[in-house]
Amino acid sequence: MGAAPGIAGSRRPEVEGIFVCRSEEEAGFFLQINNTGGPVDLWSVDGVDEGLLLDNGNGFAYLPDRIPAAQVRLA
Repeated sequence: MGAAPGIAGSRRPEVEGIFVCRSEEEAGFFLQINNTGGPVDLWSVDGVDEGLLLDNGNGFAYLPDRIPAAQVRLA
């Protein structure tokens, strides 16, 4: 995260992993909670085994691992 705040303005990660949206509606929710007022990048991820996704306790999925650069692209 560096010096930039998270999408909801937080200064630390909510989970030790990467949130992965399972639908366009979920992606839209994450884009709407941007309270920084600045632009937000949306990345598409290929090849993630959905069986490895964990629930963060609020119904959102995250991967508790890194995603190789070859599997992501700017949407």
